[in-house]
Amino acid sequence: MIQGTSSSKTTWQRMAMSGFLMMLLAVAGCATGPSANPRDPLEPLNRGVYHFNDAVDRVVIKPVATVYKDVLPQPVRTGVNNFFNNLQDAWSFVNNALQLKGEAAGNSLVRFGVNTVFGLAGLLDIATEMQIERYTEDFGQTLGYWGVGAGPYVVLPLLGPSTVRDTAALPVDAQGNLLSNVSDVPARNSATALSLLDRRARLLSATDMLDQVALDPYTFTRDAFLQRRRNQVYDGNPPDEALPDTQDQPAN
Repeated sequence: MIQGTSSSKTTWQRMAMSGFLMMLLAVAGCATGPSANPRDPLEPLNRGVYHFNDAVDRVVIKPVATVYKDVLPQPVRTGVNNFFNNLQDAWSFVNNALQLKGEAAGNSLVRFGVNTVFGLAGLLDIATEMQIERYTEDFGQTLGYWGVGAGPYVVLPLLGPSTVRDTAALPVDAQGNLLSNVSDVPARNSATALSLLDRRARLLSATDMLDQVALDPYTFTRDAFLQRRRNQVYDGNPPDEALPDTQDQPAN
């Protein structure tokens, strides 16, 4: 019964994501104007979603993340972060392999094995102590590696900054997350919520600083996100921006 419910939920999520992408493409022509940023033709729509996300964050998510950070001692929070990073290493192995990065794929696989077996299922980061470097990759980066352009910048409800390419990659990343294989739905949802909460708690200082120094938090967040994703796709060595980001195609 649970498996049937999970399958239906997955199908619904894929349909919703496809519908959202179609809506973005339909709105793009309406939102684009002569003064529009070529990387952000959906800016009016994106700003509306950004303000919605910011309101939800200030009222609900940030207060809960603050309590999480204040109540749980640092060693516990480090263990939680290590656990989810270990799951990410498993998916990074797949994406590094798809990008034909042999050394990075090997490191990701070794990291996952070492931390799972000797690090209490990843609660301890033994691999880092062994100086095994982490190469984090997701499916959006894999698409970028094989020449798929980033597409316009988009802000997703609750999920935040993205691009059309990364949004299209989200269902694949979700399936690649080992948590998606947990058959117990309440346990899976609780673990997913804990992962998001841990991530938000680690960003508390950064968002506080953003509120203090950025004249336009939306523009600052957009530019920082696009630059970071570009660096990730090109492994920290992006070429000169002779072309708009929407046309970037890394050399294989």
